[in-house]
Order: sequence, then structure tokens, then C-alpha cells
Amino acid sequence: MLYYIFRFLEQFGVPGSRIWGYISFRALLALILALVISAWFGEYFIKYMKRRNISETARDASIDPFGVEKKGVPTMGGIIIIVSILIPALLLGRMRNIYLLLMIVTTLWLGFLGFMDDYIKIFKKNKEGLKGKYKIIGQVSIGLIVGLVLWASPDAKINENVTVERQGQEMLVTHKSESVKSLKTTIPFFKNNNLDYSKVMSFCGKYANAAGWILFVVMTIIVVTAVSNGANLNDGMDGMCAGNSAIIGVALGIFAYVSSHIEYAAYLNIMYIPGSQELVVFLCAFIGAMIGFLWYNAYPAQVFMGDTGSLTIGGIIGVCAVIIHKELMLPILCGIFLVESLSVIIQTQVFKFYKGRGQRVRVFRATPIHDNFRKLDSQLDSTSRYVLKKWPHRQFHESKITIRFWITTIILAALTIITLKIR
Repeated sequence: MLYYIFRFLEQFGVPGSRIWGYISFRALLALILALVISAWFGEYFIKYMKRRNISETARDASIDPFGVEKKGVPTMGGIIIIVSILIPALLLGRMRNIYLLLMIVTTLWLGFLGFMDDYIKIFKKNKEGLKGKYKIIGQVSIGLIVGLVLWASPDAKINENVTVERQGQEMLVTHKSESVKSLKTTIPFFKNNNLDYSKVMSFCGKYANAAGWILFVVMTIIVVTAVSNGANLNDGMDGMCAGNSAIIGVALGIFAYVSSHIEYAAYLNIMYIPGSQELVVFLCAFIGAMIGFLWYNAYPAQVFMGDTGSLTIGGIIGVCAVIIHKELMLPILCGIFLVESLSVIIQTQVFKFYKGRGQRVRVFRATPIHDNFRKLDSQLDSTSRYVLKKWPHRQFHESKITIRFWITTIILAALTIITLKIR
């Protein structure tokens, strides 16, 4: 909104109006504004929720040994995050940009889905919340919408990078002048690091391109659903999900920026994506909202984000990665989310397998994996056999677990970024 106002005023020579055309100015302003809104609005939100007695009930001590301290802490703090993202994005972004519009729709869609889950848990006194199938339907739906819009929109195009003959010892990389619809995506560690979905479906003959778009839409659905659920599972300790997501947001912001800058894209030999600079504004608002939320969510938490926040955060990360054609890098970048999800799947499937044979076998002490590090020997099920009973050797406080998970995510984010040059 403000972008268009100041671009209009620029025609009349109003001092300072030109600065609004710089992406760096709008992005950093979005970060600061989101942080301030999150910190300011968060205080009033927490007080309101406490007055209404909308808070966390006592947790199961066998799962969370520190849960007794968290009784009475307000939840649904994801509303703080959503408000802190949307206001800067609406004020500072270019609202005609298809990528920014997709990010806003994703935020609202999954925010509403998570809100309904939290609402049922709190007001309907149903700890199960929204039924799993409805969550999946909601996640699949937004993935389908994003995939179809990127397929149909004439604005969702890229300029493909091309490598020309050597000049001395260097390979010169340029970009085609014409923007085109593309099914290519970046894969890490490969010299020619673009995977074309249509070539994957080449066995379909003359329908390979159509089949490639179908594969792309399916991939978008899988990515959005998987990352959204991974973030939801990671939200189990004070500051855990918010801190990890802020770090991931920084890495995605770097990817979005270099993808939107034709010279940087040429230097890194990646696709040039016109218009993706607006994602930098959105992601800076996202980072600011995460940091501001940590003001209240760091241990000991004064508010929990709930599914309103965690489902939205995961969806934002997934959709952004798809837009900038970096979805295949998410297993590295979101390695913590991946491990959290895999731990739950492994634990569940192993238990079901042995239960059918009359045995009770568990791989980990508890899942998601972060719970494995705070579970005491005295809290283990005496009727079950644990494959990794001796790991870890002692219990850790959740603040230490959280910080170590942040450090791991920083390492993974750095590794993801340098894959642009490691081929």
C-alpha cells in the first residue's frame, strides 16, 4: 500500500519517495515493523487471554516433566505471529505481485485451520482438536491452490540460466532474455543443478509437459503438507519452533534475494525469478514476527503459539520454497522438522508392527524426538522394550535442548546456502 503511495508521490518530486523503490529498504523496514508489532501486540494479547482464562491446561508429566510450570499460560499466540506478518506485508509489499498474494493467502488459510484446531481444544474441551483428516484436507487444499496458481498465472515465470563458452578459465553464465513458464527446480550438490519435472515424466511422450505440471502440483501438495506438519511437531518446547523458523526464514530470504537479482543469479548459476524480491519483504516480516514472538515465547514461555502458529509457519516455509524453486533443498534446510516427523513415523510404525505380535516395542523414549531428551528413566513404560533406552544418558532441560536445536538449524541453513557453490 505505502509502496504505491510513495511511487505516486515520486512523480511530483517529493523528497524521500524514491527510497521506497529499493527492496532492501522495504525489507528491513518490514522486519523492524513486524518485530515491534509482535512485541507490542503480544503484551496486550497475553493480558487479554489471561483475563478470558484462555490458557494451557496442565500437561502430562510423563511427556513434559516441566509441564506443571506451564499451567495457565495463554495459547493461540499464533495470532500474534499472523498479525505481525500481514500488517508489514500489506503496508510495504507490492500487492499486484502474484508471489506475495500467494504468501498472504497461505498465511490466512493455514492460520484459520490452526485456529479451528486450537478453538476446539480450548473452548470445546477436546484435547484431540480438529480431526486429523480435516487438517490434511486443509493442507492439501492450499498446496493444490498454490500449485495450480503457479501453473496458470502468466506472472509466475523464470529466466533460465545458460552457460556459454569458456573465457580463459571461467565459465560465463547468462540468462535468457525471455521469461518462460518452467518446471525446473534446483537440486543440491549437482553441477548442472536443475531438475526438470517434465523430463522426469518423459515416458509420457507428447504428454510429458502436462504430466510434469501434474507432478509439480503433487510435489507442491507434499511439500506444504510435510513442512506444515513438521513445524507443528517441532512446536513442543518454549521457543523451539519460533527460533528454528526464524533461522530457516533467513536462509529462504537469502535464496529469494539472489534469485530476484539477475547478476547474483548469474554468478551463482541459478534461475532468475522476476518478482521474487517481494518474497524478501514478506520473509523479513516473517523473521521479525518470529523474533518478536520469542520475546514472550522464550523459556519460560508467557504464551504458546498453538497450531494457529505452527501450521501457518510450516506452510509459509513450504510455499516460499516452491515459489523460488528450492523445494528439494528443504530436507537439508528443514532437517529438524524432517527428523521430528520421521521419529514419530518410526515410533508409531514399529510399535504397531510388534503390537500385532503381542509385544510392546518402542524405538525412542518419546517422540517427537525433542521429547526423547527430557524423558526420565522413571517415566518410561515398564511394559515396553526400548531400542534406544540408553540414549541419551541423562535428562536435559528444555532450554538447553531448544538452544542446541537452534544451533543445529543454523548449521543446516549454512550448509543449504553453500550448496549453491558445492557441486
